[in-house]
Amino acid sequence: MTTSLQTKRRAARQPGTPGALSRWFQRTMNARTNQKIRRGRGTFMGMDLLILHTVGRRSGQRRETPLAWFADGDDAWLIVASGGGSRNPDWHANLIAHPDQIAIELPGRKPIPVTPRELLGAEREQAWQRIAAAQPRIAKYQAKSTRVYPVIRLTPW
Repeated sequence: MTTSLQTKRRAARQPGTPGALSRWFQRTMNARTNQKIRRGRGTFMGMDLLILHTVGRRSGQRRETPLAWFADGDDAWLIVASGGGSRNPDWHANLIAHPDQIAIELPGRKPIPVTPRELLGAEREQAWQRIAAAQPRIAKYQAKSTRVYPVIRLTPW
């Protein structure tokens, strides 16, 4: 590949978005993590994991993304749209575009449909404090970012 072609491809990518190698690595690691979750091993770096099932906002294709989750009562889960970049991850846009087609898969279980709701104001702040206390790593990521990470509450149907 010529240098000018490489430059054009880099220039076409929006700031804060991963390159081709990063996307490949992420897809590969997500697939491996999903397999582990399905076999009942649902932790990574001290965080509980689930698989978020969404539908692509543009493609309409089913998507599965492993994410850290935090309990919110007996039957609800909190997830944080972080990713460390300058914009929300794609799964967040898919969730917003098709909120009626969301499901989660907990370790070793079948998917269950859930209703997502973004927390705002004092409700978000309370949830964020619990999340930051449980996982200071996420609070450090937030401190380095200019955007406020959305916190999503997932409630089963």
